[in-house]
Amino acid sequence: MKRFMLGLLGLLVLLAAAAGMLLESGEVVLLETRDAAGQVHETRLWVVDHDGFAWLRTGDPTAPWLVRLREKPEVAVTRAGVRREYRAVPGDDPAMRDRINALVLEKYGLAEQALRVLMLKPDGVTPIRLEPY
Repeated sequence: MKRFMLGLLGLLVLLAAAAGMLLESGEVVLLETRDAAGQVHETRLWVVDHDGFAWLRTGDPTAPWLVRLREKPEVAVTRAGVRREYRAVPGDDPAMRDRINALVLEKYGLAEQALRVLMLKPDGVTPIRLEPY
């Protein structure tokens, strides 16, 4: 039984490592949000472009970075080594959510498919439009 549990634990560690590698594949940007005290928090996220805007998204409505972004929508994003400031605008339009999900699937392929199998429910995603200052 002990050997089985160790094997299961090892498998879970390998799956977690593989998921982490998949999530870091492709283009990843660095989002800076600020908390109520003004402290900067950094989060690494995927990004897609649509209708002249960069878009982020999350499948977790309680994600700390989304909570901070809703409270203070002035954010910074470092993309391809260039840091720019934006106003982040979360959306709730189902058609836009579906479009952003489709663009993420097209851009990130297998990694996005794995994320959907493991944990992401596409119909629960919040898309976030980045409006440049």
